[in-house]
Amino acid sequence: MITAPSYVPERLALLATSAVDPFLTEELLRGEQVHGGIDLAKVVEPLSEDDARWSVEPIQSLVEDAMFKFRADRTRADAWLAPRLHATLRLTRREAADRRLWNHLALAVAPDYVAWRHLSEPTASRPERRIAAERFRGPADRQCFSRLWWAAELFRNGPDYEPVEAACGNQDLIHTVLRMELIDHRPTAQALVRLLQNGQITGGREINGLSTAINAAGATLIYDVLAPDEPRDPSRLREWIAEAGSALPVGRHELPTGPDEDPAPEDSVAKLTSYFADLFETAPVRGRTSQG
Repeated sequence: MITAPSYVPERLALLATSAVDPFLTEELLRGEQVHGGIDLAKVVEPLSEDDARWSVEPIQSLVEDAMFKFRADRTRADAWLAPRLHATLRLTRREAADRRLWNHLALAVAPDYVAWRHLSEPTASRPERRIAAERFRGPADRQCFSRLWWAAELFRNGPDYEPVEAACGNQDLIHTVLRMELIDHRPTAQALVRLLQNGQITGGREINGLSTAINAAGATLIYDVLAPDEPRDPSRLREWIAEAGSALPVGRHELPTGPDEDPAPEDSVAKLTSYFADLFETAPVRGRTSQG
């Protein structure tokens, strides 16, 4: 397994996607050798020196702990790292939508983590182990770190990251649901997690079937009317971000606390949980012998 580059910057920066490809070498994508780091540092756009959020050390420490803690089961690292990455890298959604930040984090700061987490296992049809390039510079639902940050942002319930831990513990859920536009509706996100926690949905086929049914029903039913959400106070998020410089490192054994926002309305979450459970009874689940 590859190690970190010989040169790792002290601060995050922006790395344009057009500048990424020379560093996505075959040796890196096979998990054999990473670039040295110096040449990459020459093509980045620096971020504000006055903003404590761009310090690399807290993120490096997190990913190193994740690799040690979950060395026997890589996929379990997602549920642990997602809330802690979100609470460490306190971003607005506008900032998080900038792929250049995630390009830099994956290639300049922690390519060793990307390789550790996403190097494929050999199979009969594909005996060569390989890392998909999109794990370094792909869309938000596929890139190694952005997928975790966005999962935490969309599944947290106000300051509570417990739903994030549950959602990211199921690879099928985060892979499928992060592509749904409806997931930005907080009661929808919390209802899906509740179905997962209740054991009403489990595997990929069930999640795919329910997602299809939810999207189809959403074409004729506006979920925000059925289960309204309360508008969020943007000042709470701004205050949380402003506290980044004085915040203690996130705990390794207990979940961190997110922005001090009100949770999704419980009545709306309960209503959608029941509605989705009914939808699931007739959802097109491949391999299910009875459709209810």
